[in-house]
Amino acid sequence: MFEVILLFLVMFLIAACAFLPLGYSMLHFSKSAAGKFGSASVSKPKIPEDSMLRRHFLTHLQSEIEAALFPRPSDSTLQRHYDALVAAELENRLAALAD
Repeated sequence: MFEVILLFLVMFLIAACAFLPLGYSMLHFSKSAAGKFGSASVSKPKIPEDSMLRRHFLTHLQSEIEAALFPRPSDSTLQRHYDALVAAELENRLAALAD
């Protein structure tokens, strides 16, 4: 009986990790919980000064935004709206980082 319960718990843990949304990873949870309870202060990430690092940072931020959205549409008009939505969200996140 113990083996069945242990197997169920392991399967539940694997399923929870497999279906966990990208934006709510365990790392994100641990940072927010640590800041909330005051055990460790988490500083906001800064935008890099170096042009190559800045480009990689912005590309990574854009890929995070696109991963949270629906798939890119194939229609050209919808693609423009999708690109505008991604650009607006990117600007919002950069403005939040600057504060």
